[in-house]
Amino acid sequence: MPSRRTVTTGVLVAVLGLAAAILADVLATVFFAVTVAALLIPVYEWFHDRGLPPWWASAATSVLAFVGTLVPLTVLAGLVYLRRDLFVDLAQAIPRELTIAVSGFTYTVDLTPFRADIVAAVANLAFDVARALPVLSLKLTLFAILIFALVMHHDDATAAFIAPVPARYHDLVRRFSDRARATLYSIYVLQAATAAATVALALPVFLLLGYPFPFTLALVAGILQFLPIVGPSLLVGALAVWKLTIGDTTGAVVLLVAAGVLVAWLPDVLVRPRLSRRTAHLPGSLYYIGFVGGLLTVGPVGIIAGPLVVALAAEAAQLLAAENTAQRTLS
Repeated sequence: MPSRRTVTTGVLVAVLGLAAAILADVLATVFFAVTVAALLIPVYEWFHDRGLPPWWASAATSVLAFVGTLVPLTVLAGLVYLRRDLFVDLAQAIPRELTIAVSGFTYTVDLTPFRADIVAAVANLAFDVARALPVLSLKLTLFAILIFALVMHHDDATAAFIAPVPARYHDLVRRFSDRARATLYSIYVLQAATAAATVALALPVFLLLGYPFPFTLALVAGILQFLPIVGPSLLVGALAVWKLTIGDTTGAVVLLVAAGVLVAWLPDVLVRPRLSRRTAHLPGSLYYIGFVGGLLTVGPVGIIAGPLVVALAAEAAQLLAAENTAQRTLS
């Protein structure tokens, strides 16, 4: 007959599965809130150590998280709306066909379908964002409430999470917890700091090179820092290709050299070495696999969930290797 602990664990798993099925539309928001709350515990403790009661310390932490999430989203949505005509013009400036000549051979690529899809997507983007605002507002409210509850009762949440795990495996739980926290730090804090440095460096570069709406381009470059490996070089390359299509070869070369160094390369050199002490040190290739795989499998939340799962898999592999080594040593 199964023990009471086994039955209780089974009931917990069943209830969690039922909750996941019923709350599927907000699972991404819940996951996002849990991962952010895990990093905000030191902020809550900082407020609490300075005399704020738990309720007010949690409220202050939640406000910081809410504002930190809302401001970038608002700025991005506002820029998309205000610059929608510019994006449409840039999309329409894409030639209908591109002729490539190499060693006397010419090949023509028909860009008409691609151009039409880009123009339609850009033209509808602002309206799609406006349509999604009511749902987004509800999810942001849920996000703030979850942050408040999780940071104020983080000790109870941790105890409830560990309770079903036998005591002899608590060290493994701590290892996975530390790895998860380090990975989330690298995704949120390190990437955000690198993105901010990118915006600060890209703005004067695009100003000096005479590009229209340099702040918009700088913000896009900062957002692209969250895309592993390629990052802002994707924007630099796209602008260089655009320059080539309009016959400005010199402008394309200058952009590749100046922006390639100052926007795509320098922020990593300035920021990452100073903040990498607390990260999970996940190789770029594995991070990229988790990023792309998570994005394609579960949508936007996969940007966080994918690298996190890959990091936990790497930690599990290291633990298994250590156990095998210990077994061989004993035998």
